[in-house]
Amino acid sequence: MANNSYSGVKNSMMEANHDGEFGCTLKELRSLMELRGAEAISKIGESYGDVQGLCNRLKTSPTDGLSGQPTDIEKRKTVFGQNFIPPKKPKTFLQLVWEALQDVTLIILEVAAVVSLGLSFYKPPDAAGGVEDENEAEAGWIEGAAILLSVICVVLVTAFNDWSKEKQFRGLQSRIEQEQKFTVVRGGQVIQIPVAEIVVGDIAQVKYGDLLPADGVLIQGNDLKIDESSLTGESDHVKKTQEKDPMLLSGTHVMEGSGKMVVTAVGVNSQTGIIFTLLGSGDDEDDEEEEKKKEKEEKKKQKKNKKQDGSVENRKKAKAQDGAAMEMQPLNSDEGADAEEKKKANLPKKEKSVLQGKLTKLAVQIGKAGLVMSAITVIILVVLFVVDTFWIQNLPWIKDCTPIYIQFFVKFFIIGVTVLVVAVPEGLPLAVTISLAYSVKKMMKDNNLVRHLDACETMGNATAICSDKTGTLTMNRMTVVQAYVAEKHFKKVPEPENIPSSTLDVLILGIAVNCAYTTKIMPPEKEGGLPRQVGNKTECALLGFSNDLKRDYQNIRNEIPEEKLYKVYTFNSVRKSMSTVLKMADGSYRMFSKGASEILLKKCYKILTANGEPKVFRPRDRDDMVKKVIEPMASEGLRTICLAYRDFPVSEGEPDWDSETDILTGLTCICVVGIEDPVRPEVPDAIRKCQRAGITVRMVTGDNINTARAIATKCGILQPGDDFLCLEGKEFNRRIRNEKGEIEQERIDKIWPKLRVLARSSPTDKHTLVKGIIDSTVAEQRQVVAVTGDGTNDGPALKKADVGFAMGIAGTDVAKEASDIILTDDNFSSIVKAVMWGRNVYDSISKFLQFQLTVNVVAVIVAFTGACITQDSPLKAVQMLWVNLIMDTFASLALATEPPTEALLLRKPYGRNKPLISRTMMKNILGQGVFQLIIIFTLLFAGEKLFDIDSGRDAPLHAPPSEHYTIVFNTFVLMQLFNEINARKIHGERNVFEGIFNNLIFCSIVFGTFIIQVISTIPTSRLKFLKTAGHGTQKEEIPDEELEELEDMDEIDHAERELRRGQILWFRGLNRIQTQMDVVSAFQSGTSFQGALRRQASNSSQQQHDIRVVNAFRSSISLYEGLEKPESRTSIHNFMTHPEFRIEDSEPHIPLIDDTDAEDDAPTKRNSASPRNNNNAVESSNHLLPEGTKSGTPSAPGSPLHSLETSL
Repeated sequence: MANNSYSGVKNSMMEANHDGEFGCTLKELRSLMELRGAEAISKIGESYGDVQGLCNRLKTSPTDGLSGQPTDIEKRKTVFGQNFIPPKKPKTFLQLVWEALQDVTLIILEVAAVVSLGLSFYKPPDAAGGVEDENEAEAGWIEGAAILLSVICVVLVTAFNDWSKEKQFRGLQSRIEQEQKFTVVRGGQVIQIPVAEIVVGDIAQVKYGDLLPADGVLIQGNDLKIDESSLTGESDHVKKTQEKDPMLLSGTHVMEGSGKMVVTAVGVNSQTGIIFTLLGSGDDEDDEEEEKKKEKEEKKKQKKNKKQDGSVENRKKAKAQDGAAMEMQPLNSDEGADAEEKKKANLPKKEKSVLQGKLTKLAVQIGKAGLVMSAITVIILVVLFVVDTFWIQNLPWIKDCTPIYIQFFVKFFIIGVTVLVVAVPEGLPLAVTISLAYSVKKMMKDNNLVRHLDACETMGNATAICSDKTGTLTMNRMTVVQAYVAEKHFKKVPEPENIPSSTLDVLILGIAVNCAYTTKIMPPEKEGGLPRQVGNKTECALLGFSNDLKRDYQNIRNEIPEEKLYKVYTFNSVRKSMSTVLKMADGSYRMFSKGASEILLKKCYKILTANGEPKVFRPRDRDDMVKKVIEPMASEGLRTICLAYRDFPVSEGEPDWDSETDILTGLTCICVVGIEDPVRPEVPDAIRKCQRAGITVRMVTGDNINTARAIATKCGILQPGDDFLCLEGKEFNRRIRNEKGEIEQERIDKIWPKLRVLARSSPTDKHTLVKGIIDSTVAEQRQVVAVTGDGTNDGPALKKADVGFAMGIAGTDVAKEASDIILTDDNFSSIVKAVMWGRNVYDSISKFLQFQLTVNVVAVIVAFTGACITQDSPLKAVQMLWVNLIMDTFASLALATEPPTEALLLRKPYGRNKPLISRTMMKNILGQGVFQLIIIFTLLFAGEKLFDIDSGRDAPLHAPPSEHYTIVFNTFVLMQLFNEINARKIHGERNVFEGIFNNLIFCSIVFGTFIIQVISTIPTSRLKFLKTAGHGTQKEEIPDEELEELEDMDEIDHAERELRRGQILWFRGLNRIQTQMDVVSAFQSGTSFQGALRRQASNSSQQQHDIRVVNAFRSSISLYEGLEKPESRTSIHNFMTHPEFRIEDSEPHIPLIDDTDAEDDAPTKRNSASPRNNNNAVESSNHLLPEGTKSGTPSAPGSPLHSLETSL
């Protein structure tokens, strides 16, 4: 609405308030178009004199139109705006990505990933940079990166879905709006121009069937009738005349007649444009910016004020054309000047969908639980370490050791983060996205075009549906369903042979000529569709009746073209009938009449009998007929029409055609038909399903209350004997407003629970009802309301509802723009499909949650206890991610693609407050979790005994994967795989295999995951048999890991390798001597010899120790590098001690055997250190190193090398 108050081009000739050279401003024209009827006429009289005066002010001629000069047209576009309602700008892909990133679950994941990544790149300040560190660094980032990858997947899938849906919708729109043209008069010539080219001041020709493209004032009209229901919801056609109501509005349909109008408002300033702008779709920031460049500051201010005045008035008018401005309150509570801006900001913000709300809550809860678990893990580890080091071992805190302690704490923190990462369900957002995307794709086949993903799932929780009657519950085609003809009441259309042929001929002739020739039945647009009805719906019903009687009315019309009709008395509200006179070949006249039965029957004195002869029709017969035929028809919601004729014989001469009372009497009744807009055949069943599923269906219609009640009964909305309410709009408004005329929620609360039919309702009533139900607090659950609508006037209600359904065929653009789902077949039963899919989405996500949470609970507890008991998680981070990402992603695909079943409609909606995880699910999760934990802990702590294999518990951190832990991991994964089958049922069903083969995706995924798991756990090296084959040779003495380590150093030749093998074996021998020495010294100092034996604890640590010595020799660096590690391998803290601590000597020092002389006092030192050494090996790394640093001696006392040297 940028141009509404464009101040125009300055012109010194005109007064300031006039736009440029035109005699009226945009604002004046807009306020003029908001008036109706007598008000409008008096305003035109006051301001312009008459319509001619208005044309003069607009510099146009009522006969010749505009000159058509390009400069003039451009100027008008500049001053009054273009006839184009800018569509809502589609969101860019990046905006959609940004929106997807706002999800709480994803944010928690992002944070966990970033922390995890950050820590993986953290290098301890004085790390030795040994082999271990590199491996650790290589593997560390995988975890964070994998989580980020899963986030990116989810975001891209979500954004792409939204983007493709938007594209689909815009495609649908552009197909509908193909190049429309309109007839205008320019320069005295009648030409057709594209609708977008129409400008204010154009003289447009309107005729039957047109959709008006702009607002205007009627200049001249012939029997013009307009259907304004798309704007006002009023189903009756409005007669337009210059004297009574000359205002023509954009977006309305011309139903009868023709005329000319002068265009007064186009584009965003027309009535449809104003409503579009209210819905926040007209987007005119760009125009505004251009204007701002052109205009001065004062003008900007003026403009702003004007704009806001206009917008408030417009909004009041836009939906409250029946004058009930008070009814706008729900839409327009902010009467301030910034109403428009607020409106724009507030409208699109819908409340979160039920599932979104619950998932967000759950994600936050899981996040918190994960944080607590990880915090506890860190605290336990830190406390264990501190108690062990400073209390049990009684060590002082040495300043130089601070970095070492800090590194321990960082390690603990990393474990904590691993626990947190395991706790957060990465698969969840993906499951939701896949489930919704899959449903949306499938719903397209069920005639639901979903515009907003979450609407699909909200629909599953719907508790109320407010439906239109016409076109949704009914077929929007008037049809003859009963007839009283030849003295018989037929409850359905009779067969032609049941009617005397003479009666049939008269009947068909009467229908053919006595219906407007503009009314016709056209063949269906697409194969298998229903014939199209064009023109007056009641007349269409009669023409359809003639087709049902196997007669073609068109042949008669071809014989008797419109020009041959002698005289036509058109239908009007006074006559309530229409008559057409034919001049017969013999000079006599025959007149056919049709009209409301209660009026026409009073003028009948004969009726055609069963044999086709007329007989006398007395008042007593008439009363009989009213009781037996007309009243029963009316009670079923039928409109009764009487068809009659009268002959004027030649002998009587030509009657006086002007004295209508004499002409329209003495008729012969042919038949009485009952016409209705029939209920769609599939609707009653659909409504039954809704009611069984706990959804209340309410009918909101503009029709009269009797028809509404009858249709509601046929649909099953009302059952005989129910004490439900049927109200008319006026009565509804009276009951919900207080003395001051304000709507009160308490009053609405008294009405809506029992209300089933709201008849003669305005769009504002519909909006009020929807808002009242949504805001109500009477029911224990907040109601979730779906609304169907097709007219422009339904926009606000569609926007307010939780889910808005617009009609794809009959719906206007405004309705589609405001809706969430478009019913491509305009059929109520498609709504039931939407409910089914919505519930299926909810169930799919519950199934997935049940599966995912079992995995997470088990994994967290295993990681937590593992970290606290063995200082190492039995399930490594990368394994956890395999489970989390691959299995969960596939599982989400498998469980999210379960097809919906009718059984979903047998239970009540979940409601907003019911927790996402039901009791049954909780039992399943806990039961399965306990079962899995028992098995895993049994395998973890007794597996080596059960399978007679080496224990993996005390393996060094970077030891190759042990058979033991591989068994644990495999068991864990396979238990998840079978749990996936359990997760298919969440309502406590016994048989989890039921219908499993209906879902091929599920079967293939379970099978595929199993195969991948088997492949992924086959050991990479099949060289185990070599180890056991022969112990004799040197080659077999050295395991392949060591050889790999040797090879990784540099490229070396074979001779050198042989030499190194010799060195290793030599050192191994020395090591054994050293161990014996240790035992002796331990006995000497009277302490336990546990410390010495501990060195033997694991073969691999011994090997690694040996290899380190060799490496030290080889690379001539200080021997302390990494020497403490093997010793501390089996200590409680070995888990975290990758960073090796070394003392940098001022120059590389290669210890030789002669160096022993430098350490005469070594044995004493060593003996003193020994007791501590026995206690805990870590202590030696924490305490003895600094001592070595202080002494400056090359070998730290107590180190393996030292004892080696002394023994030598």
